[in-house]
Amino acid sequence: MPSLPAVRAAAAVLLPWPLLLLAACAGPLAWREDACQAPALAEARAAALPGAADAPEIATGYTRKTLVTARRDLVVAAHPLAAQTGCRVLDRGGSALDAAVAAQMVLNVVEPQSSGLGGGAFLLHYRAADGRVTAWDGRETAPAAAREDDLRWISAEDHGPPAPSARASGRSIGTPGVLHMLEAAHRDAGRLPWPALFESAIDVARRGFAISPRLARSIAGSASALRLDAEAAALFLQPDGSAKVAGTLLRNERLAVTFETLAGQGAGAFYRGRIAQGIVDEIVDARGGRTPGRTALADLADYRSERREAICTGYRRRYVVCGMPPPSSGGLAVAQVLGMLQHFDMAALAPRAPDAEGGRPTVAGVHLVAEAERLAYADRDAYVADTGFVALPGGSPAPMLDAAYLRQRAALIDPARSMGRASAGALDRQPRGASSPIAEQGTTQVTIVDRFGDVVSLTSSIEAAFGAYRMTRDGFLLNNQLTDFSAVPVDEQGRPVANRLQPGKRPRSSMAPTLVFRRNADGSRGEFLLATGSPGGAAIIQYVTKTLVGVLDWELDAQQATSMVDFGAANGPTTWVGGEHPNVFAADGGKDDALLGGLRALGHRVEAAAQSSGIATIVRRNGVDGAPVYEGGADPRREGVAIGHPAPLRPRP
Repeated sequence: MPSLPAVRAAAAVLLPWPLLLLAACAGPLAWREDACQAPALAEARAAALPGAADAPEIATGYTRKTLVTARRDLVVAAHPLAAQTGCRVLDRGGSALDAAVAAQMVLNVVEPQSSGLGGGAFLLHYRAADGRVTAWDGRETAPAAAREDDLRWISAEDHGPPAPSARASGRSIGTPGVLHMLEAAHRDAGRLPWPALFESAIDVARRGFAISPRLARSIAGSASALRLDAEAAALFLQPDGSAKVAGTLLRNERLAVTFETLAGQGAGAFYRGRIAQGIVDEIVDARGGRTPGRTALADLADYRSERREAICTGYRRRYVVCGMPPPSSGGLAVAQVLGMLQHFDMAALAPRAPDAEGGRPTVAGVHLVAEAERLAYADRDAYVADTGFVALPGGSPAPMLDAAYLRQRAALIDPARSMGRASAGALDRQPRGASSPIAEQGTTQVTIVDRFGDVVSLTSSIEAAFGAYRMTRDGFLLNNQLTDFSAVPVDEQGRPVANRLQPGKRPRSSMAPTLVFRRNADGSRGEFLLATGSPGGAAIIQYVTKTLVGVLDWELDAQQATSMVDFGAANGPTTWVGGEHPNVFAADGGKDDALLGGLRALGHRVEAAAQSSGIATIVRRNGVDGAPVYEGGADPRREGVAIGHPAPLRPRP
């Protein structure tokens, strides 16, 4: 008789994986026939091409998803169990913030390669009662003992690189910030008790869940690195060192105990005491020749998340777009791109043959977006860092978002030819060295609207897949976010790089949780319209931009804009077009694809690698009765889903 793991492995090939979760999870984990039921997924299309070499996580194809609409509340999360958890928190009268906390804790269990307690996050929150938009910064910080050259040299005396690599050494691990941030945001906007938000995560960690095909492929791709850490190997690998396969029941009892501690004692139990000591012990562990990090218990005890002012700018006199300020570059870069694009008639360049997958993007539309992104990335690389250490030009975002400045930048775009590589604008007389390209990495996304009209867009991360490959004895992986700093602190002319490593500093990020509102006649923010965000490393800016243009300029619904072909560019000659998409013909280098060929004719160096975005979008429409109808779109390139209530709340008798 075959073993249970063998039966599950075989079932993973034959059954859609959400059904496998039903088979693996009993009791409260199994989906009930209720409003929080996860939607069925259409047949998956395997990626025809490999993903980009520097992609944050492996690309796992394209699974068609249908638009979800709701009248009361809506959750879009990166895994069905997380979305279901958020939905049920809303059922209990919880707020969007409550649901985001609970969903994030479940994601730590079921999507451990992407985010968790050992990482950081950025969150935008909209409170409908008073119209307030709050930006929460839970980015990791460098230890107080950090040195500028820590990512490229072992020491001032030993100029060898950190072992076995900067990423897998203790030098890459920043002081985690996500839990401190979520607790602070919960005090501000939570409705349910803090302990209640851990119940589902404790249950899933203790009972176990069926490893999804995406997680299985991630484990297999990182198995050799995971073998070097005893705790990680015990969780993700078989006794013989091979990767656990799809359908295998994965339990994490140590993480369940950690969640119970944090539920009862709050975030303080993470930043002091036994859990904090376990984090430090893992970072400074030099066994196997690994270069230890410099984190001390005081770094955790001193960590503070930050409440910041969101960057809100107008777009086409119809919308107000709000994003994260530094240390994330996401909000600034997206705002700059939109500020340039509003000088072009993007509506006339909408995708052709519109379908449920977003249609076929036009050559001219992709060209203009990519060129604007090149200019924005050039400014980002030169000027954006943790503003507690390096001020923006003029001391605020205003000069980078000035209408006249962005008009000048837009004038540099040639509709008939790609610029290839852009130069930063002349915004600052202070000599600055631009950082070299940094392969920023993985992440997850949760987007939620609740019955009160409050909205959350949460992007969280442990950086690369499985972070630094270091798992604490308390069951969670540690990040490698400090590799988002420039490893070389000065440029070739000896000028200091804004995003260089410094003690206590937060590395620059590209995470871009975004909220959009209608613009009132007086220029003020009106009603909520759209929320989105995505994983994807430095490409997050591109994924969010194409989604915003898709809804605001091309009038796509939430799923169409999310599903639409991923495209864009950083500051270099390469323009990326997602070859996994059914509307892209990437075979034979895309010689028969009109979009790829058209871009090459304009001088773009086109790469059609499969993308690994994880966009989660909510759009508010007005129903025929005047009440809001929410559209939810989950990215077909990952395993997330949208779940909402089709009917509004019934008034109590």
